[in-house]
Amino acid sequence: MDAVMTNNEGPRANSVVIVGGCGHAGLPLGLALADHGLDVTAYDVDREAVNAVNAGRMPFMEEGGPEVLSRVLAKGSFRATDDPATAADAKYVVVVIGTPVDQYLNPDPESIPMALDPIHDHLTDGQLIVLRSTVYPGVTAALERKLAAWGLDVDVAFCPERIAEGHAMTELRELPQIVSGRTDRAQRLAAELFSHLTSDIVFLSPEEAELAKLFTNTWRYIRFAIANQLFTMANDYGLDYERIRAAIRHNYPRAADLPAAGFAAGPCLLKDTAQLGAFNDNNFTLGHAATLVNEGLPNYLVTKLASKHDLSTMSIAILGMAFKAESDDIRSSLSYKLKRILRFKAREVLCSDPFVTNDPDLLPLEEAVERADLVIIGAPHRLYADLALDKPIVDIWNLRGGGVLV
Repeated sequence: MDAVMTNNEGPRANSVVIVGGCGHAGLPLGLALADHGLDVTAYDVDREAVNAVNAGRMPFMEEGGPEVLSRVLAKGSFRATDDPATAADAKYVVVVIGTPVDQYLNPDPESIPMALDPIHDHLTDGQLIVLRSTVYPGVTAALERKLAAWGLDVDVAFCPERIAEGHAMTELRELPQIVSGRTDRAQRLAAELFSHLTSDIVFLSPEEAELAKLFTNTWRYIRFAIANQLFTMANDYGLDYERIRAAIRHNYPRAADLPAAGFAAGPCLLKDTAQLGAFNDNNFTLGHAATLVNEGLPNYLVTKLASKHDLSTMSIAILGMAFKAESDDIRSSLSYKLKRILRFKAREVLCSDPFVTNDPDLLPLEEAVERADLVIIGAPHRLYADLALDKPIVDIWNLRGGGVLV
């Protein structure tokens, strides 16, 4: 199919369309760019999110996001839409969509190229297509081939996001940006785009950049697995991992980055470790071992509790269902895996989270605690640190201090 030219004047110099622009990664980027002088349109198929954003409401928690959203809407530099035709006159088309693996942890290399199908007829010569999502290695090249087959004279860049959810508005300005492109022009145009946010640009080839993002998330996942494995070792011998960790980190810089124990979850870490393993023909022993440790931690906790308590007679409360502290995001949260396991063991499982709004089964904190015989902290929200409790509590995060022993 030939591309349809809907704008005879070509792309406008400072215009950006973000595909997936109302999501956790796309919306903060769009707000930041709009706040720094660009004309940004967030294109998203989620009409409810589009309407919320245009009404000035963030569809999820993001520190500083509401203030920036209000500011850029007021000055007219940002808008959201579900109309794919808005891609026609954008200089930059940034693709920021989720790239999930299937139930067998296999990646789908076609998900990103397919994301452009709805806007295919509206792409025009001279645009820069920027991939921002984490991708399976080789996806950038596959997209280049697809665009060439469509007869489009466009550039393609892969510029991965590496922000921490909830801190995007700060980190987009403070962290270096990796930029990659097959041609000098693609790299130059991508660097010009992200120079609105940071002057610290790191250049790689597309394949190097694809691996850089996967390496980043996999490294974090393995680090967390090391901590969780050490925690289970110490705990099995009746020893306190947190006391040991505090001792070896004390004025000892080579151990300063040893993490605490806790659920390593969310939409990226396990998924990207699986993608990297698939890329290397499933030959990724460390990654597979990390998955067993991190995904096995809820099972470990239930097994240890069952060895000390008759869970069938107990009501157990899980406090914190988001995948991390001070977040409303429950994607791939291990608190829900813990809930599923406990429902087979305990008399009753009660769940609460002050930030999560899209789970009708959640109870108010006071009710969950009052009805519970035992409390487990699933996500280390700060408000739980000083919560008055007169019943047993499992706090593998050491949020409340005093060490950890299950």
